[in-house]
Amino acid sequence: MFHFNDLKLKNISNTGHLKNFIKSKVLQTTLLFLYLLVTSFTANASKVLIPMDASTQNDHLKAYGLVYFSLQKNFKVNWLLNYRGGSFLVSDHPDLRKECQIRGVSFEIISDQEAESILQEISSPSQNMESVPLEKAPKIAVYSPQGNKPWDDAVTMALSYAEIPYTTIYDREVLADGLLLYDWLHLHHEDFTGQYGKFYRSFKTTPWYIEDKKEAERLAKELGYEKVSEEKLAVARRISEYVKGGGFMFAMCSATDSFDIALAANGVDIAEAMFDGDPSEPAYQSKLDYDLSFAFTDFILERSPLVYEFSNIDMTSKRQMIEKESDYFTLMDYSAKWDVVPTMLTQNHTRLVKGFMGQTTSYDPETIKPGVLIMGESKLNGEARYIHGVKGKGFFTFYGGHDPEDYQHRVGDPKTELQLHANSAGYRLILNNVLFPAAKKKEQKT
Repeated sequence: MFHFNDLKLKNISNTGHLKNFIKSKVLQTTLLFLYLLVTSFTANASKVLIPMDASTQNDHLKAYGLVYFSLQKNFKVNWLLNYRGGSFLVSDHPDLRKECQIRGVSFEIISDQEAESILQEISSPSQNMESVPLEKAPKIAVYSPQGNKPWDDAVTMALSYAEIPYTTIYDREVLADGLLLYDWLHLHHEDFTGQYGKFYRSFKTTPWYIEDKKEAERLAKELGYEKVSEEKLAVARRISEYVKGGGFMFAMCSATDSFDIALAANGVDIAEAMFDGDPSEPAYQSKLDYDLSFAFTDFILERSPLVYEFSNIDMTSKRQMIEKESDYFTLMDYSAKWDVVPTMLTQNHTRLVKGFMGQTTSYDPETIKPGVLIMGESKLNGEARYIHGVKGKGFFTFYGGHDPEDYQHRVGDPKTELQLHANSAGYRLILNNVLFPAAKKKEQKT
């Protein structure tokens, strides 16, 4: 017999099924929505391309700072060698887009598929291109004296403009093994020979020269050395050990040849009495040990303290007199897949770079050691402008001239305003070196 209560129970039962059914559908719909959301996100995932060609990048120099920022944030970064002027491919992030806009750096949002297509093009054996992962933000040290000098330093200006952090160190820190804390070292305009930049003839009576000499002598005594030349040699040796142990060193102008000269002299007194209080050592030229130097060999020292020159390494007085509008040097072309290191160091939006002078303007190829790469040269003047080599487990790069955007920077001249030279090819070479330690190294074939 059918009872109302049976119907009620049946209806209750059907209601429970209905509720379960509804719950199941809601769950399915939710899961479908989430799946579509994830699928859509994946399909539309993107990368940030920072172009470095001449026509699309608004600020080449700040772009390097943006890459450094990305490495600090642990964003995935690839350096696309020879692709659109050495562009950078970075994983997309709101912070990155914001920084691009704040710093005025041109960028392009591309899909994962577009990024993969670019990487496939780069990997083709027919293309002289390569993608190099950048792994970490290198810790940067600038070797520079404290206080205001009557000249500026191109590297510190580049780092400051690009917003790349660095630490200033000097002799005390170097001799205390402070270099071990850093991946990359820049040598500020410096004289490692103890001859005070050979400024004697022109500036010996100026307050800054007198004060610098006093301060250098005081520091040498404080560190336990009788002469400035002895203390500077100790510093040069410690820097040499740093490079041999795997460090990266970059130097410009007089810091390049004076460093090598100090190493080759190796305790031989080459300084005259106005520099260190006693005459130079007899026949010191024959006592030089070129095996100890990094880049140069068989050079002849300038004996006169009245000549603003260290040796015949420098081409300043030997080069042809040409108009600055015609003074350019050419960057060498390398195989990106086989010679990754020099390819990284020569990335630029042009192969022709404006020349510029300094106490050490350029290098006589006759004095450059075999195996040291000449990455930039002026055939018109027969000179090397930009060179690179390996020492032990480390690397060094020497760049002739003082300021890439000040053709003949003189003592006391105002500093260069880099916002007026945001696309400087000459300054780009400096910043290539800053990122160099960040790269995952591949074996150099030639």
